[in-house]
Formats: sequence, C-alpha cells, structure tokens
Amino acid sequence: MSVYILVVDDEPDVEALFRQQFRRDLRAGRFLMEFASSAPAALERAVAMEDATLILILSDINMPGMSGLEMLPIVRSVRPDVPVIMITAYGDAETRRKALANGATDLMTKPIDFAALRQEIDTRLEQAV
Repeated sequence: MSVYILVVDDEPDVEALFRQQFRRDLRAGRFLMEFASSAPAALERAVAMEDATLILILSDINMPGMSGLEMLPIVRSVRPDVPVIMITAYGDAETRRKALANGATDLMTKPIDFAALRQEIDTRLEQAV
C-alpha cells in the first residue's frame, strides 16, 4: 500500500528541503511525497488521489493567487478524511485561530521543526495501517 503526503508551497526550494529531510523514509518506501506549487494545483492533486491513501496535507499559508487559508475549507470538503497542517512564517495567535477555525489540524511555523513533523507523520502512518 502506497501512502502519500501532499506538500503545498510556492517556494521552489521547499521540495528539495523536504526530500532531503525525509530521504531515508522516501528511499525505504515508508511514504511518497507529492508537491504542488499552488493551492489550485493542490486541490487538483487531492481530488485525483481519491483512491490513493493520502495521509497528510502540509500547506503554506502565504501563496500568490489562492492562499492556503482560502484553500483549507475547500480541501477539507473534498477530502474530509485527510488532516491538514498549515505552515507559516507568521505564527501569531490570529493566524492560528483562522487556520484551526477553517479545519486545520495544526499550524507549524517556519523554520519547520522537522523532528515534530516526523512524529506527526509517524502517527499518521500508524493510523493508516
């Protein structure tokens, strides 16, 4: 069974960073990572992966066009089974409130604590089995 994590961020270096941080997991086939550079592309992928096991969506908040916060209620309606963690450089109380009110499971601030993210992924993998 292949399980997927969808990472949504308009910054081109994010994919390389995530692939580097999780290279052992990816090489071992623990999960696969898909990357979308915009909210509309992420929504497309989330719908297209309907039959796949999508265990987590990680989305930046500040993106051109549709923001992560604007995408959040849409992706939650399309894939209510998939937890969404929002990622932002601005971890203020209002941003956290908006993210959680719109259905986010959590909010992580940049720079990302990859140890904490790894624990979250491990939890999601256990639940997927």
